[in-house]
Amino acid sequence: MATSCPGSRSLVPAALALLLGGALPAGLFAQSATPEALRAGTGFIQTPVYSLEDDQRLLALFEGLRVADVADGMDAVGLQNVGLMDPAIRPLWKDVERFTHRVVGVAVTARYVPTNRPPAGRLASVDDYDAWAGAWYSELSSEPFTDVLRAGSVLVIDDANAADVGSIGSNNIMGWKARGMVGVVTNATARDTDEIALQRVPLYFRHPGRGIRPGRNEIESVNRPIVCGGVLVMPGDVVVADGDGVIVVPRASAAAVARYAQAVIEKDKAARRKLYEQLGLPEDDSVR
Repeated sequence: MATSCPGSRSLVPAALALLLGGALPAGLFAQSATPEALRAGTGFIQTPVYSLEDDQRLLALFEGLRVADVADGMDAVGLQNVGLMDPAIRPLWKDVERFTHRVVGVAVTARYVPTNRPPAGRLASVDDYDAWAGAWYSELSSEPFTDVLRAGSVLVIDDANAADVGSIGSNNIMGWKARGMVGVVTNATARDTDEIALQRVPLYFRHPGRGIRPGRNEIESVNRPIVCGGVLVMPGDVVVADGDGVIVVPRASAAAVARYAQAVIEKDKAARRKLYEQLGLPEDDSVR
């Protein structure tokens, strides 16, 4: 079950409820904020919190589904053209025999923003540079989301996509995987891409980046709503990714989407098995 964000209001104006079809989507709430609170920064979309058990029950419904099946399910529940990321966000590598590049998981979100701080410039020594870079990593551009990754998590990163920065690399992506993460999606870049492909950690990204984070970006938030590939990603949403790209399923609609999508893929497999037999082809994982 989702839990409420502390301080959120339970009363929703009638006009808003009517606008939303009489139901309030998870994560959205009405809040009165003083000018002082607004000036200090105020978020208006609640972050829902789900248990690991909730996640695992939901992910079981999506087992074996492809992006195409899920897109059909989204159409069936009235979410046509919702959740489909920009096709420029694509897999770094593909496994066309066992499909181990495919991802089905629950979103953990992070947002990095481009920095407006001055670069290090030429420092007196490499030791000074290392101290500067280390302080940037620890104070400005760390990875606080690591503590909330768990079995079935998909890390979705909104990054400074105009900067040539590799926030994702062969080392940290393995550390995230060790915590149970099943894949990474970003609207920006990654470095060490040869090693990531060799390590077989699923990664969906826009293009390679070469630089490190110090002097280029700063962490802005963790597990808040982000935009990645042109779509809203809420923490707890279901993310499905394969060779066709990435789709994000709003949590409230996920079970209904999965039920329809499972019917789609079973019909597809049955039809293709007959064609395999007719053509004398051996069965593979795509039709089993």
